[in-house]
Amino acid sequence: MPSEPTLLSDVAGVAVTLLVLGLPGLLTGLAAGLRGWALAGLAPLLSYAIGGLAGPWTHALGLPYTPVTYGLTTLVFAAVAFGLRLLTRRRWPAEPEPGLWALRGHLAVIGCVVVAAVIGGYAAVYGMGHLGAIAQGGDAPYAANGVRYIASTCDGSLTGMGRLNWYGDATPPFYPNAYHLLAAVQYKLSGASIPLTLDVNTMLLPGLLALSLAVLVREFRGRAVLAGAVALVSAAPVMSMYESMSRGPLYPFLLGLALTPLAAVALRRYLDRAAPDTAFVLVLAAVGLLCVHSSTLFGAILFAGPLLVQRWAEPGARLKRIGRDLLALLPIAVVSVLVAWLQLFGALGLASSTLPYLGWPIEYRATTALGALLGFQHWEPQPQVWLSVALLLGFVLFGRLGRLKWIGLSALLSGLAYLAVASSNSPLVMALSRPWWDDPYRFISMAIVPLAFIAGHGLASLQAWIAERLPARVPAFAVAAVVLLAFVAVTNGLYAQSNGGRLASGYRAADPRTLNITPDEERAMVELGKLAKPGEWAMNDRYDGTVWTYALTGTRTVAAHDDGTAPPSDAVLLAAHFKEYPTNPAVRAAVARLNVHWVILGRPAAPPAPAYQSEGLIGLDGLPFLQPVYRNDDAVIYRLEG
Repeated sequence: MPSEPTLLSDVAGVAVTLLVLGLPGLLTGLAAGLRGWALAGLAPLLSYAIGGLAGPWTHALGLPYTPVTYGLTTLVFAAVAFGLRLLTRRRWPAEPEPGLWALRGHLAVIGCVVVAAVIGGYAAVYGMGHLGAIAQGGDAPYAANGVRYIASTCDGSLTGMGRLNWYGDATPPFYPNAYHLLAAVQYKLSGASIPLTLDVNTMLLPGLLALSLAVLVREFRGRAVLAGAVALVSAAPVMSMYESMSRGPLYPFLLGLALTPLAAVALRRYLDRAAPDTAFVLVLAAVGLLCVHSSTLFGAILFAGPLLVQRWAEPGARLKRIGRDLLALLPIAVVSVLVAWLQLFGALGLASSTLPYLGWPIEYRATTALGALLGFQHWEPQPQVWLSVALLLGFVLFGRLGRLKWIGLSALLSGLAYLAVASSNSPLVMALSRPWWDDPYRFISMAIVPLAFIAGHGLASLQAWIAERLPARVPAFAVAAVVLLAFVAVTNGLYAQSNGGRLASGYRAADPRTLNITPDEERAMVELGKLAKPGEWAMNDRYDGTVWTYALTGTRTVAAHDDGTAPPSDAVLLAAHFKEYPTNPAVRAAVARLNVHWVILGRPAAPPAPAYQSEGLIGLDGLPFLQPVYRNDDAVIYRLEG
């Protein structure tokens, strides 16, 4: 089955994903003058900016989006970056930065980032059961079908993926698709299955967040111990990544969360030296975050905005600096709007559309929500106590943060946002939280990132406090190693097992037949892919797991997502009246329009609930116009006769 890959396909999937995420950004960043840690950290974000712009703009120009398109667009961006860099060298020469970390410090931080990536990746794969497992959440089939759609049709538009579910007289909604555009390239180049492609991207998320935060520390000239500690701690909180890997999964949101700290990196580099090359990087960083998801840019502003507050509040700063910074940011905003025109107006159109926005119910009282934040315990049975201890140390020794004190304001703002969303459904809170759909899970994830940073600062400060009190012959490096290794030990490997266990509920179960997409349903979908000819559709129910059919096989289904908002009229008609096919001319006409030749039904719901949400699919056995051609314990396939 597609969800049971080989070791070779796993390795190929990881290698191709790293290549697609890294190489375009590395080439463009090098051409723009980025080096070292800044280059390594910003490369994935630049790649998402390149791919996220290439898809919609090639569609607008009537061109296909393919791996070749992605490569050619990379060359265009790299050429522009190189030209701007040449201009910068002549008129805005950069002053060399003084040395900060010794070689041992660089190697130690690299080691910490790698450990965080490995442990975080292990927790993700442990939760999935194996790479290639099918995510059971409702958001997963939309992403999975979308990736296959882009790869199969070369349509990189911002509404293309939606046409799988909203076709005919329905209006496909806008959806930012940088995640899906790059995943489509990975899928085509690796030959892996769609589930494996998605799972590899998910596995890499903790490592991306650790790298982003380490680069943030480096950019603000923090100690190597701080960078390493923050990287390690970032992989430990269950609420930052693993909760939303389980529910949904919220693929674009989590990717944006991992890349959000880089907004502060690009912003500081530009404000410290406003020149064409740094402006280019800042524009691509902002646009890349927007292309990943509209809410990501708002989250980046919430995270990096406090940087401006500290910058403008520094001793000696005057109104002249504020005016100069705002004036320098004006062309960045203008160029970003022009470059990301399609994404911005798509997002505005979605916000003003008639799609229902109901938000989420209240979770807690505000005091309970505060306890969830500080205890690193959302809905888990046990708090992650050692993270709370490290956070307390970070608060006590907060004054040691220096240029990174603004992180405290980021934590305060995002924490207050979570408290408001978790405890109130007032019209103001609902309006302000609309970019994140008023989802408490998203808000607590955003708040945990700066809190985890402060917890990492607590460990680094503990190391400094101990080193200051030990004899000079005891190397500070050894003290750092002891403190960080002790934290990894007392947290049982950065809570990898418990985090993976939390994630597991979104991928597997003790009884596989209780899953939304059971193994037998998957087998039936694969079998349908063998039976159906190109262009033939299958009738299905929206909620029985068969919405994964297109992602797994390429065979279109009448329902391609569990979202039944404003569905096509043909889908509504067939869902209600399909079994009237012999006697209802409207049903026969809809079947002909969609070229429906098959019916696939997954495991029916247990009584007293209706077997299927589509009344027209209940009681099909024995109908003369349907011939059963495949059946197992959880699924059946019929061929439409006549």
